[in-house]
Amino acid sequence: MCEKCARDAAAQRGPSRRSLIHLTVSALSLAAVGSALAKESKAPPKPQNVLSPEASLKRLMEGNARYVDGVTRRHDFKHEREALAGGQNPFAAVLSCADSRIAPEYAFDTGRGDLFVCRVAGNFAGTETIASLEYAVAVLNAPLILVLGHDACGAVDATIKAIKDNSPPPGHIPSLVDAIAPSAKAAMQQGGDVLDKAIRQNVLDNVAKLKSAAPILNAGVEQGKLKVVGGIYRLTTGAVDLVAQA
Repeated sequence: MCEKCARDAAAQRGPSRRSLIHLTVSALSLAAVGSALAKESKAPPKPQNVLSPEASLKRLMEGNARYVDGVTRRHDFKHEREALAGGQNPFAAVLSCADSRIAPEYAFDTGRGDLFVCRVAGNFAGTETIASLEYAVAVLNAPLILVLGHDACGAVDATIKAIKDNSPPPGHIPSLVDAIAPSAKAAMQQGGDVLDKAIRQNVLDNVAKLKSAAPILNAGVEQGKLKVVGGIYRLTTGAVDLVAQA
């Protein structure tokens, strides 16, 4: 068979298996790119929440000032529901104590979809909490994480007592004690008001832990896309004092 006849025969048989595979892969790649672009181009449900880390912290503290002064805003929950049903873009994430007197959404005068809040007694960053905050940063693009301790924290106080008495509390509470113990022991070595110092040290230690949490949170901090700060909520006034801002 001549060369021309061979080419004609191949053309009649259609594309080769290798060609089909190549075309399929190309189509899938284009579909993936298209999907990614569509996702990126989707407008956030709350455009006002797209902030820099510094602007996010400023907004938090301005909200806390309103809360302290008793001049909080009226939030329109009804008309936000439809927009938030399709997604969320909180402007900050908060790791707070589970204490019933501490409510970050109120303390910072925020509405639905504004804060991504993780709460656990003693406001420490365990594995599940770090994973949740990674989701807030990597998927929801939260530019700020605030570790929020508070005065007279029962979890920290229980940890100090357990260390002093060498007697673990009942049930699963020892897991809280184990997590807070390093901060409490460091404060006990300093003397003075051990509880207040332990509360502050616990905030500082967990800020450091989150800032160095690889591979997501530490990368965000290094790239300047994420700020991790610490604060203490004052029960008598409602004010939040920042203790770690770097």
